Amino acid sequence: MDSVLALIAAVAATLFAADLWRDYRDRPRPHIAAYGTGMTMFALATWALFIGVTFGWTGPVYRTFFLFGAVLNILFLALGSMFLVVGQRAGHVMTIALGAFAAISTTLTLTVSFQQELPDGGIPHDVFATGFGPRLFAAMGGGMGATILIVLAFVSMFRFWTTNRRIVWGSLLIVAGTFAAAWGGTGLALGEAGGFAFSLLLAVTFIWAGYRVAAGGRRG
Repeated sequence: MDSVLALIAAVAATLFAADLWRDYRDRPRPHIAAYGTGMTMFALATWALFIGVTFGWTGPVYRTFFLFGAVLNILFLALGSMFLVVGQRAGHVMTIALGAFAAISTTLTLTVSFQQELPDGGIPHDVFATGFGPRLFAAMGGGMGATILIVLAFVSMFRFWTTNRRIVWGSLLIVAGTFAAAWGGTGLALGEAGGFAFSLLLAVTFIWAGYRVAAGGRRG
């Protein structure tokens, strides 16, 4: 079941990323570039998850899954909201900070040794050791990214509550998707990996729907 859910989530994330980059091609804007980068990472992570649970985990597959699915993707989606809701100055400041965070976390995720061998099946959750390493940066990236996404979604809802309800409903869907991703990531961190693939599918579905609804409201 994890394999099937991961495949569906990977296809959905890939289509969503293509949708974002199509929007960026038609009208280049920094928040779309950030959203597109974050969702491309989400797609790479879900494809790595599908490969791992279906054909077995290898070091490069797991590191790809962890880096793009646990450490960086939510932060890049949050960067898109920072550009869109707060403004370009705040977005540029966050871009600089995120660049430093990405450089350190990528180096650690690609070079730190595993504390135990990768399992033959299932979804690994404690391959990296605790302390200053990939798991710490995953907790930081996921926590900060989800917080920024949720706070800015509520700011957008408050701003457009009386003038554009499509943006309000779109923001609510994005919040739901963020909570779905956070639920899956928390369960994985606690060793409960059973619902992780399903949480990814929920996350990409809600966030994609929220983006489309809110984008239609902004065009209107």
